[in-house]
Amino acid sequence: MGRNGAPNDRTDGPDRKCIATGEVQPKYGLVRFVVGPDGQVFPDVLGKLPGRGMYVAADRAALELATKKNLFSRAAKQPVKVAEDLPDEVERQLARRVVDLISLQRKAGKAVAGYEKVKGWLQTEEAEVLIQAVDGSGRGKSKLSTPHYGHYIGWLTADELGLAFGRQTVIHGALASGGLTQRVVEEAQRLRGVRDNEAGKGQPKG
Repeated sequence: MGRNGAPNDRTDGPDRKCIATGEVQPKYGLVRFVVGPDGQVFPDVLGKLPGRGMYVAADRAALELATKKNLFSRAAKQPVKVAEDLPDEVERQLARRVVDLISLQRKAGKAVAGYEKVKGWLQTEEAEVLIQAVDGSGRGKSKLSTPHYGHYIGWLTADELGLAFGRQTVIHGALASGGLTQRVVEEAQRLRGVRDNEAGKGQPKG
């Protein structure tokens, strides 16, 4: 497992080619798109919409290139309509996906929030993932370390984490292993690539 939160041992699922970069990679590192009946391109973050899928790497630059150059028309082999804010919409959907998954883990008893609870889980090695709000205090965040052989997610906002944990805002969170935790890590990694900031590039030492 990568300390930056990137799953590096996944082998399931077929590979797909990014229409922007031409690179072939596993589906979990890409975002699927489909063309609606009206010719409009829609992001299919969950990968469940009907229709022939087109794939773009979960990367802001790749999404902007595909949008600006309308590479979707070439991939779809027909004229299609692409919203200018498509990269932003993908980011919104991915953020919501991560929030929903963390919420499900919380309801299953596999997620906690708050400095003391997170610290406790880290000390007892119950935590596999440390989550910290990008807009939280750097000094406060530095007091907690990424679990050994675990993951770190540091590019969600305090408001987004608040939604996940049923609070107004949350700075510190942790996930136990099992359940949907690996899915959270994967979806958060996709969000990291699409999110237009430097959040999550640095991590607390552990």
